[in-house]
Amino acid sequence: MAENATPPHIPDRLDVLVVGAGFSGLYSLHRLREMGRKVHVIEAAGDVGGVWYWNRYPGARCDIESVDYCYSFSDELVQEWNWTERYPAQPEILRYINHVAEKFDLRRDITFDTMVTALTFDDESGTWTAETDRGDRVTANHVIMASGQLSVAKLPEIPGLGEFAGDWYHTGNWPHEGVDFGGRRVGVIGTGSSGMQSIPQIARQAAHLTVFQRTPHFAVPARNRPLDPAYVADLKTRFEEYREFARNHPGGTHRVFGKESALDVDPGTLRATFEKHWNHGGPDIQAAFRDLTVDREANEKAADFVRSKIREIVQDPRVAELLSPRGYPFGTKRLVLEIDYFTTFNRDNVELVDTLSTPIERVTPAGVRTSDREYELDALVFATGFDAMTGALLKIDIRGVGGVTLREKWAAGPRTYLGLSTAGFPNLFFIAGPGSPSVLSNVLVSIEQHVEWVTDYLEYMRKNGLVRSEAIPEKEDAWVEHVNEVANATLYPIANSWYLGANVPGKPRVFMPYVGGVGRYRQICDEVAANGYEGFRTT
Repeated sequence: MAENATPPHIPDRLDVLVVGAGFSGLYSLHRLREMGRKVHVIEAAGDVGGVWYWNRYPGARCDIESVDYCYSFSDELVQEWNWTERYPAQPEILRYINHVAEKFDLRRDITFDTMVTALTFDDESGTWTAETDRGDRVTANHVIMASGQLSVAKLPEIPGLGEFAGDWYHTGNWPHEGVDFGGRRVGVIGTGSSGMQSIPQIARQAAHLTVFQRTPHFAVPARNRPLDPAYVADLKTRFEEYREFARNHPGGTHRVFGKESALDVDPGTLRATFEKHWNHGGPDIQAAFRDLTVDREANEKAADFVRSKIREIVQDPRVAELLSPRGYPFGTKRLVLEIDYFTTFNRDNVELVDTLSTPIERVTPAGVRTSDREYELDALVFATGFDAMTGALLKIDIRGVGGVTLREKWAAGPRTYLGLSTAGFPNLFFIAGPGSPSVLSNVLVSIEQHVEWVTDYLEYMRKNGLVRSEAIPEKEDAWVEHVNEVANATLYPIANSWYLGANVPGKPRVFMPYVGGVGRYRQICDEVAANGYEGFRTT
């Protein structure tokens, strides 16, 4: 079905309703259909793709290598698809997702351009009723929330945006036709992943680019390159073995962890090890030594190294210092893989504004005013991220047993059992949700594990004549405690990151992903299943 074509009719009654048609939703649909379940997907966007449908900003690229950032459930799919780059760009990822949708004929069971606005559980019948912004009412025995971790764009709380006379854009909701910044004065607010990816691209077009930075982020080179066809061909001969290693790896990848402490090696060895990772590119520098994520002194060795590289690259010492992160540990905010980011600040048409020392006061008709001066702009780009992990779930009015809303249940932060389910909301499942490895892992490996676990559970219920499943509150409490305990044993909670919801005013500060690792998490989930889905009350 072409984008914006007439959507298929949503059946009034379903075995399983899936919300979202990104990687999670497409695999859920495929697997449930193979199991003979009556399943349908509702998607707010005009086509498949999830985060990659919306994030079309210049420079958008994945920070997981392409040969890892893909499905593994179909060997035929693995064999026929050829990635072209080490780190895939948004257009190639979207082509891949479209290829999957076409190959498995998934669009016939997806309704696009339709938003689920409410989900209500009926205790008597044990079913969910979904309502959409098109007026649909759908009853389903089970609901799978495949609504994504980074799908609700977050605009900053800056007064005056409605007064701006120019054009403004958010990286997470980019115009599909693209934007021409040629000859224009452009301001970018935000220097996380999307900012650091888009800034070099915009700088090449714009007459002048002003970058408004509140907090500098650590970044290491991507060293992106075309993939060697011989390497790809060889990998395809052993892909299942390659993926099985990732499924049991802490990050869902093939990262090799250093065995030494950064505090025990001599300065020459320390520098040489970091240099090797820097020159190779990619995020594995975080694992160069065994203690970088748990020991502040060891971590500071890596932070010092990255700051030294910034000073080497950026010609103006004052700008280099402003771009050098301080005050939080290296890698505890999403580590950005940069392509030409730091060199961009050597361009004559690029200006860096430190909004920590000169805060933004408001957007004006002519541009942006800080405490220091007004910057006249023709266009504004907000690279201010997302209401991550919970935003898409809480955007829907979800009401469980007794009419309690999910927003009420999660008022102090998300509470789940295994990141899959939450007590008081029977037959409702989250894919790669809070309390699971999710965004701290190769999310494709985590998505496949979750979808397979949930659909296997639904099949177990059907074969055993069971119709209702609900997380046991005590087991949920224990899991939340475990997630917090594991996180607190690391440096992650120190940083005010979106992992904690720190980018959203008023959002509870709770470390949302599970830091225990993909392999350990998979083992726990497998044990729960082997013990008759222990921790769930199933009737």
